[in-house]
Amino acid sequence: MAQHNALGIAGEHYASTELSKKGYTIREKNWRYKRDEIDLIIENPEIIAFVEVKTRANRYAGEPESTVNIGKQKRIVRAAQAYIEANSTDKELRFDIVAIIMNTKEKSFKHVESAFYPH
Repeated sequence: MAQHNALGIAGEHYASTELSKKGYTIREKNWRYKRDEIDLIIENPEIIAFVEVKTRANRYAGEPESTVNIGKQKRIVRAAQAYIEANSTDKELRFDIVAIIMNTKEKSFKHVESAFYPH
């Protein structure tokens, strides 16, 4: 397995753990619709959030959350629409990003709620 893939898997596991500590239930991990994927689908009594997890070993190329561009947002929204059609809900919907820096000296977690809105 490539090192960046292992880092991404470790980041998603860390994100799941930290979001659970914040009181969220993990509904789905790596939920797929055709070629689109949502890293995590979480919920609490009020909301369902579709979460993109971005893990980096450092900040040399900028903050991890800055890499979620318009194209990626559209793919997440498309997958979220399919998820809601298959799993109806009356809860508020939200699109979040979790940004993680993970290396031998640092392990940081940043949860950006309502990071973007459907276009």
